[in-house]
Amino acid sequence: MAHHKSAIKRIRQNGISRLRNRYQFKVVRNSIRKFKTIKEKEEAVKEFDKLSSLIDKLAKRGVIHQNNAANKKASLAKYIAHLS
Repeated sequence: MAHHKSAIKRIRQNGISRLRNRYQFKVVRNSIRKFKTIKEKEEAVKEFDKLSSLIDKLAKRGVIHQNNAANKKASLAKYIAHLS
């Protein structure tokens, strides 16, 4: 257990931010799952804009790495390209 006041506060802050990050990542992960069920290209393109914005926000806030965000967006774009 931490003995310094600042260490105790840091533990508390880490716990709060960890829960927030997990929630935000879960929202994006569920959105990606829902996106993969779309079968029409026009609808997928509309959803891709919203989803890529969410992924970029996660990367900007440091929840996920920027390369991870780029890989996720690339795989979603590849999914759109294979739709007819």
